[in-house]
Amino acid sequence: MSKMTKNQKAAYEKFDSHKLYTLSEACKVVKDITYTKFDSTVEISANLGVDPRRANQMIRGVVTLPNGTGKVVRVLALCTPDKEAEAQAAGADYVGLDEYIEKIKGGWTDVDVIVCTPPVMAKLGAAGLGKILGPRGLMPNPKTGTVTMEIGAAVKASKAGKIDFKVDKTGIIHTAIGKVSFSAEALCENATAVLNEIAKLKPQALKGTYMQSAALCSTMSPGIKIDLKAFLNGAE
Repeated sequence: MSKMTKNQKAAYEKFDSHKLYTLSEACKVVKDITYTKFDSTVEISANLGVDPRRANQMIRGVVTLPNGTGKVVRVLALCTPDKEAEAQAAGADYVGLDEYIEKIKGGWTDVDVIVCTPPVMAKLGAAGLGKILGPRGLMPNPKTGTVTMEIGAAVKASKAGKIDFKVDKTGIIHTAIGKVSFSAEALCENATAVLNEIAKLKPQALKGTYMQSAALCSTMSPGIKIDLKAFLNGAE
């Protein structure tokens, strides 16, 4: 095991790594134990009692964080000319179609979110963009609201802090909920929104405990265990 740095030692001295904290307590602790010189990202992880190999247990969801993500979200709107003005008015950073399809085929993926209309989705598939965008989490998907005729609303939602999450092959969901510069209250509101959405997605056929454990951390900080039982019983 590698030797802990001075900051890591200081972090562990400020909280009990074995204790279960309420969500509001964890949000205060994560701010207190973060020593990075940059504005660290705060992430929540939830360990679920699901088998992601089964289609009916593949947990994926979308949630709009009440206080945003804390980062500038670059949005590409792939749409036909009749929708371009709507996308531009909503704040899309890039708007177009064929020229961007060619750029992506050439390796350009310098965006955070891609939204498109249903007719355009078929064009993306025909161009083989799934192989490029899929591994980067950029492929538009109707389930996440990024394939829609309401292109302006999709752009605004992405800019405002809409995120999508997906359980990984080990049954864990990891997603960012803001920056350490956020107030503890803002982080708690964002985390609450994510955990509530995960709770709603419990598979009907699942037996046993669905939400098994959860933790909060920032970039390079230790994980702070969350008292899920207290949270699910209405305590923050």
